[in-house]
Amino acid sequence: MSKPIGLLGGTFDPIHYGHLRLAEELAEVLNIGQVRIIPAGHPPHRGQPRAAAVHRLEMTRRAVAGNPRFLLDTREIDKTGPCYSVDTLAALRAELPPATSLVLFMGGDAFLGLTTWHEWRRLFDLAHIAVAHRPGYSLASWEDALPDPLRTLLSTRRCEQAAEIAEKPAGRVFLHTITQLDISASQIRDRALRGKSLRYLLPEPVIDYINENHLYV
Repeated sequence: MSKPIGLLGGTFDPIHYGHLRLAEELAEVLNIGQVRIIPAGHPPHRGQPRAAAVHRLEMTRRAVAGNPRFLLDTREIDKTGPCYSVDTLAALRAELPPATSLVLFMGGDAFLGLTTWHEWRRLFDLAHIAVAHRPGYSLASWEDALPDPLRTLLSTRRCEQAAEIAEKPAGRVFLHTITQLDISASQIRDRALRGKSLRYLLPEPVIDYINENHLYV
């Protein structure tokens, strides 16, 4: 049985240690061999990113360099028009053996809003979803905040054992508490605008690129 493939998409404006640590910890607990890091081209759920696609792509390239488990996937950046996760997953499904386990990574806040995503129910036909839960927040309160369709779905699709993810190609939800890193891209952009240090919030090669190209100022 081949190892599952993880997927982490995002605007990455800029990519930071919160993104990278989430991907690393979920990959470790789920015994994932490869994580595709997928910068969004034209995200349909939010305004246009501050940095142009070419800059966000290069920052992501620099951030994942040196981690053999991470692979930069440019398909959404290369696409014209809105990029929907369901379309990206469908394209990957068409490229991979049918039995391949795909795992879409996301944070707890993103999962709360999943019903607003394009064809969100179809996501579970194409992949598992691994939700990174932040320590210090009540899991029971988080579950209470789920809209009814997601609460019902979680009750039927949740799996407790990481090994179950590799047994099927799609359809399960796995929750895992990750290390708390209170870092946000908006915080980084604000600090860059004010000329404050970005050290230890994101990889040094990414900081160098931001400074070299005068991003977020």
